[in-house]
Amino acid sequence: MAKDKPESTSKRGQLRAAWKMAVKVDRKLPLYVAGAFLLVAAIFIGIGLAIGNPWTFAILGVSSGAVAGLVVFGRRAERAALKTVEGQPGAAASVLTTLRKGWTVSPAVAVTRNQDLVHRVTGRAGVVLVAEGRPAGATNLLTTERKKVQRVAPDVPVHEILVGDEAGQIPLRKLSRTVMKLPRVLRPAEVTDLNFRLKALDNQRGQLPIPKGPLPKNARMPKVPRS
Repeated sequence: MAKDKPESTSKRGQLRAAWKMAVKVDRKLPLYVAGAFLLVAAIFIGIGLAIGNPWTFAILGVSSGAVAGLVVFGRRAERAALKTVEGQPGAAASVLTTLRKGWTVSPAVAVTRNQDLVHRVTGRAGVVLVAEGRPAGATNLLTTERKKVQRVAPDVPVHEILVGDEAGQIPLRKLSRTVMKLPRVLRPAEVTDLNFRLKALDNQRGQLPIPKGPLPKNARMPKVPRS
């Protein structure tokens, strides 16, 4: 029991931090969360009254309403977080850091003075190169980085994503979903070997000339504890 307490405290802290951040951006958040809770609870209570078992369904309604409120909060908090970083250099990196377990994220593996960036993600889908910045500069960086990756891992799939709202680009809000949907083709042992090769590549190129302040403040997206 003692081991669960720090984890529970951490989750509450994450929840409070995410709530404070989201409310600053989304003033209607409390109304939506309360509305979801009350609507679901009212439905269950109504069913309980109709079948003559109000207390049992009231308990189910409160617990189900709390889950519904948490789901609404999580979605709107994610949107609020995106609004705080969207359009800033490094916004894509902040989204990638929220990917689920099994992905390794290396922010800003390639950077230009104009703050065009390429971030690298590795997992069972292979290598995912995510570029942001000016379309021309970001595209050139993607091509260069793909060649570097293929030199050390020629047998591994390399996916390229250009973040933006123009044709052929992936909007920031869909970035995480797009990466997660990529087909898994590598075994866990192959992913480990891939990360080892890429680490060696990073050691060879040394320290990148990253511009000052390439990542927005509070870039990490808030983690909302799942129910």
